[in-house]
Amino acid sequence: MPRITHIEIHDRNLPPPTPEIEQERKVAMFDLLEDNSFQLPARDGVATPEGPFHVGLAIKDKRLVFDVTDEAKTKIAEFHLSLSPFRQVVKDYWAICESYYDAVKNMPPSQIETIDMARRGIHNEGARILAERLDGKAQIDNDTARRLFTLICVLHFGG
Repeated sequence: MPRITHIEIHDRNLPPPTPEIEQERKVAMFDLLEDNSFQLPARDGVATPEGPFHVGLAIKDKRLVFDVTDEAKTKIAEFHLSLSPFRQVVKDYWAICESYYDAVKNMPPSQIETIDMARRGIHNEGARILAERLDGKAQIDNDTARRLFTLICVLHFGG
């Protein structure tokens, strides 16, 4: 199955993440590398490599950049996506995450569960937007979209 075997987040110019954001990043990266589906469609009738792929994520000039290489680090593709469609959902996601982190410390399980359901709903919306934005550039499944969306949130939080 075509997949990502290495992911790199280019965040050198961002402020240091909070412990919660760093934890989100570590979990998303681990889960992504354990199980993902990432395939490049044929372009102009020419088949693309089947992977495995190395993917770099960065924000450059207010755009989300996917840099896709093979295991020998030969560039295969580069996608530039506007951040505009992600702005509100990323903002909403971090707001609900902050509420969730606070709830875990102070609230009963029933209230934590309600906040977590809202958090998952916003996360699913972000994954849906990402999959739509990648349409024609890369084919990903829902779990891969969710994990990549988390990594975009980590980048966007400082971007």
